[in-house]
Amino acid sequence: MNKNLLSTIVLDQRQSFNREQSVIFRDGLPSPDTSDKKILVLSGVRRSGKSTALRQLVQGRSDFYYLNFEDERLIDFLVTDFQILTEVFLEQFGESRLFLFDEIQNVSGWERFVRRLHDNGHKIVVTGSNARLLSSELATSLTGRYRKIEFYPFSFQEFLRAKKFHVKDARTTKEQSTLHSLFQNYQKNGGFPEVVLSGSADDLRQLYQDILLKDLIVRYRIRQVREFRELALFLLSNSGVPVSFNNLRKVLGFKSVTTVKNFSDAMEEAYLFLSTVKFDFSVKKQILNDRKMYAIDTGLITASSFSFSKDTGRLLENVVAIELRRRGYPLYYFLEKHECDFILKRGPKVEGAIQVTEHMDKKNNNREIEGLIAACSKYNLSRGLILTDSQEDHIRESSIDIEIVPIWKWLLF
Repeated sequence: MNKNLLSTIVLDQRQSFNREQSVIFRDGLPSPDTSDKKILVLSGVRRSGKSTALRQLVQGRSDFYYLNFEDERLIDFLVTDFQILTEVFLEQFGESRLFLFDEIQNVSGWERFVRRLHDNGHKIVVTGSNARLLSSELATSLTGRYRKIEFYPFSFQEFLRAKKFHVKDARTTKEQSTLHSLFQNYQKNGGFPEVVLSGSADDLRQLYQDILLKDLIVRYRIRQVREFRELALFLLSNSGVPVSFNNLRKVLGFKSVTTVKNFSDAMEEAYLFLSTVKFDFSVKKQILNDRKMYAIDTGLITASSFSFSKDTGRLLENVVAIELRRRGYPLYYFLEKHECDFILKRGPKVEGAIQVTEHMDKKNNNREIEGLIAACSKYNLSRGLILTDSQEDHIRESSIDIEIVPIWKWLLF
């Protein structure tokens, strides 16, 4: 690649990177100055704030190198150009031990260069928006050398910080009312940072189209574009509904179950959806059971699908699914005679069960409680949790202690 052009790109991007911006601090980010020498990998959906997180990591310092490979001028950048890039960095900024690379999976073979930097004692932070493209290189060339953090749109606590709301005493009626109102906004519009600040549904719709086009259709060279878009819209509009690849094939008119599976997997790899399977200690049985697909952000559902205008219960369930993944839980649901929305598992142990409903009333009271009790009894749990829009209570049924808690309050735990 032409060195002069690369130098121009580096300077342009550094100027933009350094531009004064309001940074909403993200939870769980380690300092690049820690004794941990591993490569830090920030992996997550497009526009979830990974680049801003890089600013957070280097706030107050200037001794770093930065390049974003999403820049269209870098479309011809090859792995052999990393040597030229290193020379440009040295010439423009002097010597540094810290390298920041945005969307590095766009460069084939990037992991070899990063490994060499790491082996020479440099600290590297990379971001990427495709789980498979990142994971394949990490697994083959960088095993044991990296720490991966999955990145999501704002949590409710981060959303509150962005809205400049500080929780003082959530026990007061006034503050509870305010928090509930803010949560309804969060539930409807989601947590993508730009959208939280702009409040624009058009921004959400454009973001959805960018994910479909740039991160999926173009990257995977998908030819069945119409069918692919229809599948994505169907899954958005049926978040949390158990589906099988075969049924999706029939409903949407695909010729092959394999195509449906490949398309669904690609959407999950680009972090557009999170999937959950029926819990079973047998992995083989898990694979054969129906999946539930949850959108990575509830704002995408309300802005882009067509069936969620009044289905608050499934939106709430989607919020919980995202938060559980953010907290490091794999997603499982329970289904035998009764159903429970989420089974919480750490390592080999089931440690919790959660039911989600908009509200408890005479119509659904038995169904929600029986599903939770069935799951708790199956896995020898003495406590269960029901998350609602605003109700709060404590009951005991069949020797199981059941806490009923508003979701907004649970999100603040």
